[in-house]
Amino acid sequence: MAAKKSEVDKPERSPMVILFAETRGFTGMSDMLEPGVVLARVGEFVTLVSEVVESHEGAVVDILSDTMMTTFTGQDDAQHAVEAAQEIHARFGILAEAWQRDFGIRAAVSMGLHCGDAVVGFAENSPAPEQLFVFGDCVSVANRLLHRARAGEFVLSETLLDLATEMGVSVDAEELPPLEIPRREPIRLFGVLLEERLDFTRQ
Repeated sequence: MAAKKSEVDKPERSPMVILFAETRGFTGMSDMLEPGVVLARVGEFVTLVSEVVESHEGAVVDILSDTMMTTFTGQDDAQHAVEAAQEIHARFGILAEAWQRDFGIRAAVSMGLHCGDAVVGFAENSPAPEQLFVFGDCVSVANRLLHRARAGEFVLSETLLDLATEMGVSVDAEELPPLEIPRREPIRLFGVLLEERLDFTRQ
């Protein structure tokens, strides 16, 4: 469930995990499908991610087309976020099979996850005072990791992976080339990868 204004009393800086999720392959197909079919499939994706995130005590913060930004806060945020990513990955695989069978759509979900402090609150003087804003380095890094993830895979930072592992989460991840950001230490990354890379270029 998206956070409501009544749930955030005042702007604050707090630790959290950011999880970005988006479909791959689907956008390219959307020009060839009936608008109603496109929107119904987007609705299924948004519903799936929202249900999983909320069941793991997270919240949906933003939706832009088929890209979703979600947050997890609290003592077990790392565990909840990584387990949510694993469940989204598994459940979308079933959904993707139905899309291909019923509509000829080949699609996958990709995700990026990172943790850190973020500023959270509502901008009272903005045109949309009910919109919750989440700002911070952890948001920009998680978004970069989303774009590092290939179709059907998810990428997470070593910091988040270590925290989740300490909480008992089993993650079959491989080390990836680190994220290089000017004037700071490289961020070590790990990916939950597919044995064979998905290729949607020939759809």
